[in-house]
Amino acid sequence: MSRRQPLPDLAALGPSLLPHGLGRSYGDSCLNEGGVLLDTTSLNRFIAFDATTGLLRCESGVSLAQILDLGVPRGWFLPTTPGTKFVTVGGAIANDIHGKNHHVAGAFGRHVTCFELLRSDGQRYLCSPNENVDLYRATIGGMGLTGLILWAEVQLRPISGPYVDMESIRFGSLAEFFEVSEESDRACEYTMAWIDCMAAGAQVGRGLFMRGNHAWQPRIPGRTGTPRRLLSLPIDLPNWVLNGASVRAFNALHYHAQLLKRVRKTIPYDPFFYPLDSIGDWNKMYGRRGFLQHQCVLPRETALQSLRSILETGAKSGEGSFLAVLKTFGDVKSPGLMSFPRPGVTLALDFAFKGEKTLRLLDRIDEIVVDHGGAVYPAKDARMSPKTFEASFPRWRDFAGFIDPNFSSSFWRRVTG
Repeated sequence: MSRRQPLPDLAALGPSLLPHGLGRSYGDSCLNEGGVLLDTTSLNRFIAFDATTGLLRCESGVSLAQILDLGVPRGWFLPTTPGTKFVTVGGAIANDIHGKNHHVAGAFGRHVTCFELLRSDGQRYLCSPNENVDLYRATIGGMGLTGLILWAEVQLRPISGPYVDMESIRFGSLAEFFEVSEESDRACEYTMAWIDCMAAGAQVGRGLFMRGNHAWQPRIPGRTGTPRRLLSLPIDLPNWVLNGASVRAFNALHYHAQLLKRVRKTIPYDPFFYPLDSIGDWNKMYGRRGFLQHQCVLPRETALQSLRSILETGAKSGEGSFLAVLKTFGDVKSPGLMSFPRPGVTLALDFAFKGEKTLRLLDRIDEIVVDHGGAVYPAKDARMSPKTFEASFPRWRDFAGFIDPNFSSSFWRRVTG
């Protein structure tokens, strides 16, 4: 590798800095209008990897895709992963990402044994559960505001090969989702569901439940576990393509396309964990106006009632969600002070952006979430109010004491003033 440039003097770069990796946050938590973004993608070296224990040390700009390329052929996988592998390790820590296995593995921060944090005053801190513990807890889920992560150690988990034994189960209502989910969480490491957010009446919340475990086969004759990109959207689709009628039609077709109640198969890990990564520029399906995602977590005690209210509100608005994902969070606690996952269920909804109409709908959904004791995810947010943020993260003032005085973001200024 070529000789590397020395790290810049952060204090000399300005009073408003923010680390920026691959930019997969859907809102402004990775933006810093009027300030400086610190591009971390050049911090992309592996430092050490123990193929016997699965302990990996790498720089913060290394992507999850790079880790998979290194680890999977050697029998190691990410401890947890979001729906895209194009995320940096620093971003994974800053957002304390979660995946389909939260009920058994918790969030990403639990598997980070230590990291080095550079503050704007030039001080470097080794942070771990035993050293500089307060900074360690503040940085996990801290949205990049506590300083620049230089490198991190992550504990990977063992696998036999690149395949997943998965099962898709068609369910007819929210009540049935909870029945299938409870059964699946006991038997499967990975669980999640696509739901038809336009269904009404007794069928509200119907969908397809997907569950799986890593397959024992290291290889399957005639098949490869190598990820491949299938297609790419060359242009932005016209804004009228995704509307209430087209979303309703697509959802109904997708739901009924699975003719059997249960379908089992063994597939490579990539389409199971990262279906959208196979479609280049998939966001162009929403047109030039783009989309807003809303992700919330709701307590188990109120989940059935609050989910029904959210889905009915969305359906009545005519702004159905094209991609709607529902899954459970377990009781595995994160070390992160500002971590989003907590026991309950989490719902992610994508809405084509239609201006004030979409914003009013999301404000109404926020009200339902807060009224039922839930929270909204900062990494997926571009518009929640300070009131919603405070209700979602009542300890944010404790966290604010650990923010580097020269670090900020558009999101943080928006929700805290």
